[in-house]
Amino acid sequence: MVTGERNYFEFFQLPPQFALDLNELDSRYRKIQAWVHPDKAARLSEIEKRLCLQWSTLASEAYRTLKRPLERARYLLKLYGVDPEEKGEVAREFLLEQIEQREAFEQALANRDLKALDRLADRLQAAMDDLVGALAFLLDVDRNYRQAAELVRRLAFLETLWDKGNCARTEWSE
Repeated sequence: MVTGERNYFEFFQLPPQFALDLNELDSRYRKIQAWVHPDKAARLSEIEKRLCLQWSTLASEAYRTLKRPLERARYLLKLYGVDPEEKGEVAREFLLEQIEQREAFEQALANRDLKALDRLADRLQAAMDDLVGALAFLLDVDRNYRQAAELVRRLAFLETLWDKGNCARTEWSE
């Protein structure tokens, strides 16, 4: 693991691993924010207020990163010296599957077919859950960071489709 500057796991006093107790992360974040949130610093000097703002900002950034599986995996890979954005080979069958999913998704959007969009969302959620489980194994147990980086790229692709579907669903309900 890369050493030197304090990392987000150390900031929250959590083990540097993918499988995190998210309730514990939430609890530690709330405790830190209770101490350093700028609203709590009204009576402090300007320097102390600035420090509180910096700590509060750091806590928020660290929390957002560790809370989301994709961002947590990217962060861990960077700690281990692997660039998760570095282009690597993606399995042909995954690419073909994604082309099919994207076409089905585009068709559901064009037809404003909420049932088809829901079915796609269910399949996407199941695939993302599978990838998150595999990432936990690859990062915490097997320590196969190159393979984990490939799964991070896959998860990013699926999350993009997921977000697009949620945006469409929101638009349709307005």
